[in-house]
Amino acid sequence: MNNFIDEVIIKVSAGNGGSGAVSFRREKYVPAGGPDGGDGGKGGDITLIADPNLSTLSDFRYKRSFKAEPGADGGGYNRSGKDGASLNIPVPYGTVVRDRATNAVIHDMSDGLPFIVARGGRGGRGNRKFALPTRQAPRFAKPGGNGQSRELKLELKLLADVGLIGLPNAGKSSLLAAMTRARPKIASYPFTTLSPNLGVCDLGEGYPAFVVADIPGLIENASEGAGLGHEFLRHVERCRLLLHVVDASSDDVRADIELINRELANFSPDLAERPQITVLNKIDLLEDGKVPLLSEARSISAAVGSGVRELMLLTAQELSKLPPTRIFEPEYIEPDELLDGVEDLLLTADEGEYSVEGGWLERLLDRVNLKDSEGRAYFDQTLRRCGVYDRLEALGLEAGDTIKFYNWEFEYK
Repeated sequence: MNNFIDEVIIKVSAGNGGSGAVSFRREKYVPAGGPDGGDGGKGGDITLIADPNLSTLSDFRYKRSFKAEPGADGGGYNRSGKDGASLNIPVPYGTVVRDRATNAVIHDMSDGLPFIVARGGRGGRGNRKFALPTRQAPRFAKPGGNGQSRELKLELKLLADVGLIGLPNAGKSSLLAAMTRARPKIASYPFTTLSPNLGVCDLGEGYPAFVVADIPGLIENASEGAGLGHEFLRHVERCRLLLHVVDASSDDVRADIELINRELANFSPDLAERPQITVLNKIDLLEDGKVPLLSEARSISAAVGSGVRELMLLTAQELSKLPPTRIFEPEYIEPDELLDGVEDLLLTADEGEYSVEGGWLERLLDRVNLKDSEGRAYFDQTLRRCGVYDRLEALGLEAGDTIKFYNWEFEYK
């Protein structure tokens, strides 16, 4: 049974925010205690973590739905609800996160950094936050915001500098074993590798090590999904250099090479332009000792080690001329529904203190984490881009004045 899984669909749901409380201070010697309802806690986030100990997405075989903890409701005596626990989901390095609906790239987990894929809802405000000189006993509070919920496609693309490609039984697994310390399954009969294998090629002092991936054997029409081809062609996309391994004893070596190159081009035009070194393998099996005449090819025997060291040195030399491993840039654009309703915001000014309220602002607060610098920068840029600061300046806002966004206060600069 093949346990290698490199593509899964999962559903993630961040926690909802807890509701604010409606409460009033009732103590024997405090006749006018006033409102003391606390805020609800923030819902837990869902974060993907790149785990170097994982090599497949097989952990998602039986569990594909994940939900973070909701925030607790606020209480009396100004008690805030506890924030919901966030949920960390480990994935292998090289996992590309896509939006299932659009297939657009959201993030590439090759940088090793945690990435929040679903943000928890903002906690609702308790009634103490709504007390004003003209409204001293508010009998209402705000519910918590909804956490983000979305369907994602996780797609593993191996992080390897060099990819070994070729027809089944061309000797790619044997070459991987000869170049690295990897020990893939190798048989003396025609055998197709069912999952990619990785190994590190270390030439010794003075040469940088590089990662080699044995990509399962391709067949004709692999780019259209025949055999295992379409399932594993994606792993070639990261490789900076391809070693095209060909069986030197084949009846038509050139036809074998053209077939594989055609499948690469059909799968991705970019792959057709990827640098290649053609490797004629199994020259020890040629009865007459005549190696096919291919001026661009390197002749080796992975089984007996002939020519392998020279091939490794050439590979290292070619890699030194090439750019780093490809990182997939984000393509996903968040929907613009947050912009709807910005004109309905309630802006007030009171002796150098300004406040902003409204559904648009609440939805924006649900999306950002104002406790970190990046979240605050995004919040500030969004307010400026949507004209909120312009409207406040028309009311008299100046540098040094305080702006209140519900339970958050900032000094305008």
